[in-house]
Amino acid sequence: MDRGTERNAPPHGHPGEGTETGQDGAGRIPLAVVVVDRDGLVSHWSAGARRLFALPKEEALGRPAADLLPVTGALSEDDEDSPYGDGAAYDGLGPGLGASLGGGLAYPAAGRARLAASGTGRVDVLWWAYPLVGPGRERLLVLAADAERLGTGGAGVFERIAPGFALHTDFPGSADLARRLPEILPSMSVGDSARIASQVLELGYPILEFSQNDRVPVTPDWGVPRRVERRERRERAARAPAAGEPVPEELRDESEDLEYAAVRERLEFLNEVSSRIGTSLDLSRTIVEVSRAVVPRFTDVAGTYLREQVVAGEGFDEGVPDTTTLWHRVALEHTDEPGRWDDVVPVGEAMPFPAHTPFFQCMTTGEPVLVPHISEEMGHAIASQFDKRDIRPLITGRSMLVVPLKARQVVLGFMILLRHPERRLFDDMDRVTGAELAARAGLVLDNARMYTYQENVAETLQDSMLPHIPPRMAGCDIATRYLPGTLLGRIGGDWFDAVKLPGARTAFVVGDVMGHGLNSAAMMGQLRTAVQTMAALDLPPAQLLRNLDDLAQRLGDTYLATCLYAVYDPIAGELRLANAGHIPPVLVRAADGRSELLDLPTGAPIGVGGVPFAALRVRVEPGDRLVMCTDGLVEVRGEDIGVGLATLCESAAHPAASMDDACDTIIRALNVRGGRNDDVALLMARLGGIGPADVAEWRLTAEPPASGRARAVVREQLHAWGLRELVDSAELLVSELVTNAVLHSNARPVALRLVRGDTLLCEVEDDDHELPALTDARPMDEAGRGLRVVSALARAWGTSRTTAGKSVWFELTLPRR
Repeated sequence: MDRGTERNAPPHGHPGEGTETGQDGAGRIPLAVVVVDRDGLVSHWSAGARRLFALPKEEALGRPAADLLPVTGALSEDDEDSPYGDGAAYDGLGPGLGASLGGGLAYPAAGRARLAASGTGRVDVLWWAYPLVGPGRERLLVLAADAERLGTGGAGVFERIAPGFALHTDFPGSADLARRLPEILPSMSVGDSARIASQVLELGYPILEFSQNDRVPVTPDWGVPRRVERRERRERAARAPAAGEPVPEELRDESEDLEYAAVRERLEFLNEVSSRIGTSLDLSRTIVEVSRAVVPRFTDVAGTYLREQVVAGEGFDEGVPDTTTLWHRVALEHTDEPGRWDDVVPVGEAMPFPAHTPFFQCMTTGEPVLVPHISEEMGHAIASQFDKRDIRPLITGRSMLVVPLKARQVVLGFMILLRHPERRLFDDMDRVTGAELAARAGLVLDNARMYTYQENVAETLQDSMLPHIPPRMAGCDIATRYLPGTLLGRIGGDWFDAVKLPGARTAFVVGDVMGHGLNSAAMMGQLRTAVQTMAALDLPPAQLLRNLDDLAQRLGDTYLATCLYAVYDPIAGELRLANAGHIPPVLVRAADGRSELLDLPTGAPIGVGGVPFAALRVRVEPGDRLVMCTDGLVEVRGEDIGVGLATLCESAAHPAASMDDACDTIIRALNVRGGRNDDVALLMARLGGIGPADVAEWRLTAEPPASGRARAVVREQLHAWGLRELVDSAELLVSELVTNAVLHSNARPVALRLVRGDTLLCEVEDDDHELPALTDARPMDEAGRGLRVVSALARAWGTSRTTAGKSVWFELTLPRR
């Protein structure tokens, strides 16, 4: 219902008051509400009915509805039975009601009738008749209104009119009737009827809403000829010439007019369906739109099946399907009572179809398959495909049309359309209409499928380029977030990273390539790889940015990027940072909870070329938090970036139970400001540090006995730390590294260090600048096996250059406690 006209509603408690209209030609009119039972007698007569039909409730209850309501005269095949005379009906539509009052009307009907009113001539009445099904005695709900109170403002335009039914209709059973509304309107889907019921009940009184410049609605079952036209055609047919005589020109013209009207009506339906589907590129939403567009106007049941690869958003072979092709039931819309289809043919089921079925014929030929009437034999053949479920009661006796959903000559799926036995059978004209409908739906589904496929490719590319950082590294806890700027720009140039460095250190990186799309993402991937490579070489932060800028110059001058690089030493308790045009990081002090933007030399973006970079050294304490992000988090169009940075500092200082909670707090605080259309990369690290009790260092003379002393001090230290399980492996590996260091050392002592953190780290340094490498030792070689032993027994190992020479290290996994 149009809630926009609610301001014109009559007050609660006065459902029968007059119309109120606004300047925009919208308003509400009270309805007459009448309920007819299965015997054709009036069981409810509202106050609005008393006013409209000038008949008290006491006189109306229990009387035959055909004697009181204008719908009989409007819909009866024989207007002579109408108490309102030959001129009572002039625009009635829908199936016959005269014989239906006792037997049950199959579909909603609507029309207009003119009543004789005492002293005032005639009253123009609009009416709607809704068949009711269910356990109660009520079988027909009739709503009527005074059409003359609508008015057209002299412009000759019609109004769009929608009736409503709610609690305040002095109907004792209205609450129960409203609760059963999804079950008692068989020509409306369960979802739509429940939505309409909730909206109408929320208003609390019967209303008639209308808005200018639309046509008066007719029965949902389009294509039913008007009764007056049918009566006139019967009269002309009675005057038709005998067989063999020429048909008068006027009858040929009339036949052509009727055919033209039928074609025009179906074209209008197809145009309406086209406007209702494809409102988004979301595949699941498009599937629902396609199903709901044809129910109940064109069919009573619509089941949609798609290829397995289409549902998954994957590419597939465009060849002809076969009996092994799996088809997923992705939607099922119907007008039956709720739950009737759900257990038998649930949505989400995947199944192949045998070659003898009409479904297989449809998907292999790409043409609609029409089954005017499903016989008992065919119903049994179709039901045999469903193990342990009998669907024969659901399909036998119905008319079926199977239409292919194809685009660009490729069959994506098909729709099974079924009509109730009481409804007109599908015919050749429906086949043509269904084929055109499926062609339009197939193109929309293919667009959604291609978008879903491209979106999956973009997500895969983005995931492959963004690192999967462990939540804990040496001496720090890490949490990250990445948010794409727009749904259509899932890939961009923002990135973050955490790189393990020698000496239990960690490098934190956040960068942003300007722009979006595949080119920016490709540039981001190149820069991220370069940063990881240079970080592993243990380059100082300023030198790393210098080298990265040189690399960007060699790659081309198309893109610029900002980058913030920080190295955390948990043993020394310090950060070394360098900035290339990026927004500064936030440091939250654990001692007092104070947060601050670190005042770094900004530097120029990567790619500018020829500019210097400077590094800053900052002391940190255990528990301090470092927050690094891209400008998409703090920058809003039309607003000073200082506002976003201040909000970042404030939200970063907010206490949180975990690192993930702290990240979410920041995202919520800055994301609600609106206007964000850029990607967001956020990295937060809690700098826990490594205390002196977990670090042991020794200086060994560069002489052969050094390896024996190294084994002794390592054994003693591991016993002190309670790591007896690692003594044998650690002794062997330390002995190999110290022996090599003594052989290649020049003059300075050999340095040995053990660090107990998440792993046991052992480092051996000497003053030789040549890095060792793994070699293939032959059986007679005396050397070359040491690093082979280290590589086989250690969890990880590596080498790096230092200021004085080189460092060789390995890690062992700590035993579980």
